[in-house]
Amino acid sequence: MLVRDAMSTVILTLGPAHTLRQAAVLMSARRIGAAVVLDPDAGGVGILTERDILNSVGLGQDPDTERIHAHTTTDVVFATPTWTLEEAARAMAHGGFRHLVVLDQGEVAGIVSVRDIIRCWVPDLEPAPAR
Repeated sequence: MLVRDAMSTVILTLGPAHTLRQAAVLMSARRIGAAVVLDPDAGGVGILTERDILNSVGLGQDPDTERIHAHTTTDVVFATPTWTLEEAARAMAHGGFRHLVVLDQGEVAGIVSVRDIIRCWVPDLEPAPAR
């Protein structure tokens, strides 16, 4: 199976000036763990994860004033739609992260998570109920 078979093509895209609270509200409403951050001033495409928000709050920072740009990962490892799921899983395990932004011909095409890969490898797995 390929990344294109597992990736989400509907992604949350945020700008660098959003607050962490705004990001958390949007991510929570969509039940997702990462958002793509588009920041032309910082080199283009980055990623903000739930862990980034958690780390900030854990440090006592105010999510209502902290801006995404200060917490965005910009040295992103990108996948392509034609990577195998094994290649994606290997990149995630090697890098210690759970999401890959998928680029197709230089454009953001989607995002793939560890959970997406597991769902492909265990197709009869029921989604967890909303909490």
